Amino acid sequence: MFDRFENIELFMENRQNLGIKPGLHRIRHLLEMLGNPQNDTIAIHVAGTNGKGSTICYLQQALQANGYRVGVFSSPSMSGLLGYIFCNNNKITKNQFISLFREVYPYVRILDEAGEAPTEFEIMTAIAFLYFSRFTDITLIEVGMGGREDTTNVCHPILSIITNVALDHTAFLGDTLEEIACHKAGIIKNNIPVIVGKMNQKALAIIKHIACRKSAPTYTLLNDFFYERLEQSPHHQIYQFQYAGWGPFRVCIRMKGTHQVANSALAVMALIQMTEQGFSIDWQKALNGIYRAHIPGRFEVVHSDPLIVLDGAHNPAGIQSFLDTIQSMNHRNKKHLIFAGFKDKDVQTMLTQLTPYFSSITLTSFNHPRAAKAKELYKLTKSRQKYLWHNWKKAVDILVDRSKISHHALFITGSLHFIALVRHYLQTKLSR
Repeated sequence: MFDRFENIELFMENRQNLGIKPGLHRIRHLLEMLGNPQNDTIAIHVAGTNGKGSTICYLQQALQANGYRVGVFSSPSMSGLLGYIFCNNNKITKNQFISLFREVYPYVRILDEAGEAPTEFEIMTAIAFLYFSRFTDITLIEVGMGGREDTTNVCHPILSIITNVALDHTAFLGDTLEEIACHKAGIIKNNIPVIVGKMNQKALAIIKHIACRKSAPTYTLLNDFFYERLEQSPHHQIYQFQYAGWGPFRVCIRMKGTHQVANSALAVMALIQMTEQGFSIDWQKALNGIYRAHIPGRFEVVHSDPLIVLDGAHNPAGIQSFLDTIQSMNHRNKKHLIFAGFKDKDVQTMLTQLTPYFSSITLTSFNHPRAAKAKELYKLTKSRQKYLWHNWKKAVDILVDRSKISHHALFITGSLHFIALVRHYLQTKLSR
């Protein structure tokens, strides 16, 4: 039945109808039937409202440069089912995915019949742990949502990282930073070090309290380790990293924005913790790897003249970082925006943030159960020059073609699912 990858894609697409179901009992039961492969992986677990993917990317490149086979589990995927699971920058192959899916599927059926139907993401997580247990030395696991009840919170990491805490997924995680921080801190394990990024003091207090209760050593950015920005150019940023007994390190990154300095500093601190646990790290190789780090869809310049930028800023905190990075560029031409997002996000706040910075805003939508309708986004937008396109491809075609004539800058942001679709489309369009 599942000899062809397309059949699995259809099965998993239908599985999306189960939606998001917090809780760990289904994934634990599924993994137990599979022999608990998560116990056979050396993992680093990364939670946070924003910055998870970037922090993982810096760490991944540093470890790969040191010869480790590095697995990465990230979501959402930028390239279909295969884009969740990586080893050394390479996606899991179709044949590997088919083989592992067929291994998992009989136990999915057992849970279905028991009334504990696992979600698409739970099945994907089980496949990922099987893959990582067989093919990687170290695995970097990105939390899907929250932490405490997230499907990935069945691993037993050597290190936990919490990048930041901001309002997002409030329907599931709570309406306050303290409630959300409590969810993020759920990944902290007994006696396992935790690295914490910059965040609100109330959220930080919650995380430190939970870490103390679990005797987990805590290392907090700007309290225990530090960075000082030294140089910024259109092509790179340089800063000095400092931690007692280590460094200072001179770190150079290519990704744009102050938030990327903070994300990469978390990765450097993670490497220090790994070294102290006995892992072999050549620091020159590690820093070269960090310099090479790049993430598709994270303030990605996909065309330079005219300037076209994609950024998966999918919550108010992400939008603010997006806007801060635009302002740091000192781009003098007019700026136009295309936006599409999920209806369960705080799109009104996001659109209010965006409006003052762009000459025009085009609202659109995409094919996903959670996608906000274009006309609803249009109603929420106060821009004097706003446009509505139900077909996002037509919106992209028109604005890209206009930008080529006017040399105005075009920015496209919103849901990572939307950015993944646009990125794939533009790769074809801009290569013609």
